[in-house]
Amino acid sequence: MIDNNFSSRPTDSLVIALAKGRILKQTLPLFEQIGIVPTEDVAHSRKLMIATTNPKIKLLIVRTTDAPTYVQYGAADLGVSGRDTLIEHGYTGIFEMLDLGIARCKLMTAVLESVAHLPEKRLTVATKYVNSARKHFAEQGVHADIIKLYGSMELAPIVGLADCIVDLVDTGNTLKANGLKPLDTVLEVSTRLIVNRVSLKMKTDLITQLVADLRTVVSSREEA
Repeated sequence: MIDNNFSSRPTDSLVIALAKGRILKQTLPLFEQIGIVPTEDVAHSRKLMIATTNPKIKLLIVRTTDAPTYVQYGAADLGVSGRDTLIEHGYTGIFEMLDLGIARCKLMTAVLESVAHLPEKRLTVATKYVNSARKHFAEQGVHADIIKLYGSMELAPIVGLADCIVDLVDTGNTLKANGLKPLDTVLEVSTRLIVNRVSLKMKTDLITQLVADLRTVVSSREEA
């Protein structure tokens, strides 16, 4: 296990963990605007650690759910991850530095189109977002029995495994194709820049500058 012992690591460089998929595609253009460009095509490279045009910065290409963990244990100084993933992770050992405002979607409850409303006191929920789902239903005074699934969430209500699901919704097309409809919003989701707590203390200048540069880019995009 990595123990956050940075004594043998250079303090004049940064490693950033980027989640694969949609987040990666939308993060790279932001980084490009502040001079951080991969030296090879990330989409086609088999490498998981990639150098950039900034000699002080390297990128780790990781699974979405793993990005906070790489940052927590110091394998990466910073990371880019969705708010949904961070809440499930629990923010242990990390700080959230900036909302990048990309890969926006919603974490929602969804039910079969034939269902008018959910049971008021007790229900079964299928989701991989256990913490968010439990908190959402607890705030409504509903006892939720959580079944953790990692994929094909839409099947759960269809086969009678659960009364509803809690999952990410973007266009809603997947729900509709499987005879489901979105119901309530559990969480508004966007992508966040996170930092390892030890790195923030030991590499303050580098990290502060990177965050400031990204904040300028994000602000300009919001104003456009």
